[in-house]
Amino acid sequence: MTFVAEGPRRLQEALSRIVLGKPVPLAKLVLAAVAGGHVLIEDVPGVGKTTAAKALARLTGSDFRRIQFTPDLLPYDLTGVDVFHPETRTFDFRPGPLFTQIVLADEINRATPKVQSALLEVMEEGQVTVGGVTRPVDPFFLVVATQNPLDLDGTFPLPSAQLDRFFLRLAFGYPEGAAERAVWLDDPGHAPPPTEPAVTPQDLLSLRQEISRVRVAPELLDLIAEVVNQSRDNPSVALGLSPRAGVHLVRAMRTWALLQGRDYAVAQDFRDLALDVWSHRLELRDATHDARDFLETLVSEAMVRHEG
Repeated sequence: MTFVAEGPRRLQEALSRIVLGKPVPLAKLVLAAVAGGHVLIEDVPGVGKTTAAKALARLTGSDFRRIQFTPDLLPYDLTGVDVFHPETRTFDFRPGPLFTQIVLADEINRATPKVQSALLEVMEEGQVTVGGVTRPVDPFFLVVATQNPLDLDGTFPLPSAQLDRFFLRLAFGYPEGAAERAVWLDDPGHAPPPTEPAVTPQDLLSLRQEISRVRVAPELLDLIAEVVNQSRDNPSVALGLSPRAGVHLVRAMRTWALLQGRDYAVAQDFRDLALDVWSHRLELRDATHDARDFLETLVSEAMVRHEG
């Protein structure tokens, strides 16, 4: 199955020439594009969140729309609206920016909950309902949302139902050493677009047909179930991991294996992906504690028992 990973490998290499020094987050962004899962990038300004989303669209040859989320945004600014024509007494639907392939939802937590909820249907079901009429979006539809975890003035935290629809939550962090110096000298955000895509949406859609063929051994399902159940039974947890959290992790592990040329998942796939797939779905009773750190402990302890 090594041939399967060639297109995504080209995509990751091309992304790495634009967003410097971040091979692991970019590999997981490619993973999400192959798996068909939406991504929340949560990090401070200036680390390449927007650049990565725009580059992903360019390098896949995808239609792309950027929505700058602000408090005055309205739901129909996303979904579109029916426009009435008095002369014919008919309505004409004007599609919003969700009718594309890759949507950058920039600073998503700066819009009101009513606007955020306009994404719930399309992120889960791939369709938009306006005026009682349901319309499908593109099969390759992908949301890449960003938010700043520090500047919270005038923001509206995403509700649990919204967070649960994100396949992965990623952080880029600052580039290190030579990579940051290269950014200073040649701003990758203003690099000329590539002459041709590294891969097409149709290529990635075809790969999705292969994901279900990747085997996940029963002992790996037991490992996942152990952490899921602990998250629900722990008195420190206000909201444990949902069934969708398990579905998304299994799909992520299968896709990760596929991109590495394997037709089977291994425990290291679980270790590599569990925090990115799960940490935004877990709510602790003490909000001052970090859910990712708490989950890191559960995952590490489960891995020790699995390897023992």
